[in-house]
Amino acid sequence: MATATEGLVKRTDRLRADLVDQGRRVQAMLEAAFDALFSGSDEAARAVLKQDDVIDTADVAMEQACVQLLVDATRAGAELEPMHLRTVLTIVKVNNELERIADAAVDVAEMVPLLKAAAGNFPPTFRVMANSVVGILRDANTSIQNSNPQLAKVVLQSQHAVAAFKSALLRDAEEQIAKGRMSVDMAFRLHELASQCELMADHCTNIAEQLIYLTTGAIVRHTETSWVEVGSRCELPDGR
Repeated sequence: MATATEGLVKRTDRLRADLVDQGRRVQAMLEAAFDALFSGSDEAARAVLKQDDVIDTADVAMEQACVQLLVDATRAGAELEPMHLRTVLTIVKVNNELERIADAAVDVAEMVPLLKAAAGNFPPTFRVMANSVVGILRDANTSIQNSNPQLAKVVLQSQHAVAAFKSALLRDAEEQIAKGRMSVDMAFRLHELASQCELMADHCTNIAEQLIYLTTGAIVRHTETSWVEVGSRCELPDGR
């Protein structure tokens, strides 16, 4: 029994490593999508779209591996600690969030042909917003890799900055339209891009929530202006 359990623990460790690799792939994909957008490169945008197949393949393989691990554990009668079981479930959930971030990166890349004329003239606020989202994803990935709940809490707070950037961007776009300096179509596209950035930040906070619960037992929920802990699991530090 001990041998079977040890084998399952090793498989879980490999899945954690696979999850870290997936996070890096998604981050590289997102960076490439924004680079394509700012440069107006159709070729770079197509490369991003091709990368989506790699992400999807890894996503499916990881989920199947998690399911198979739990099936094998049941058949072997292995005694998995609650912490071990939560780890597997967290891998499944975080993997799903990463795949959705990749989908948003695809949406950004698909807008490159529509915004080629504006490639060198994006508002500074949007450029900062895009860089912020990449940074948030990087921190979310690092928090998973290092099992760092403190960094995960930084990710939670970062979401408010993205929302503030979106509000500022839209206010500026309204003013530019009123002054005849921006077309309605450009403002509409900026709104779409800002919404994708906000969506990706939201997925990152979901990742952070999962990591915080896994490592500390705290359940965090979003209020209008902050994140708060609303409870924690009642068990001993060793996971019993």
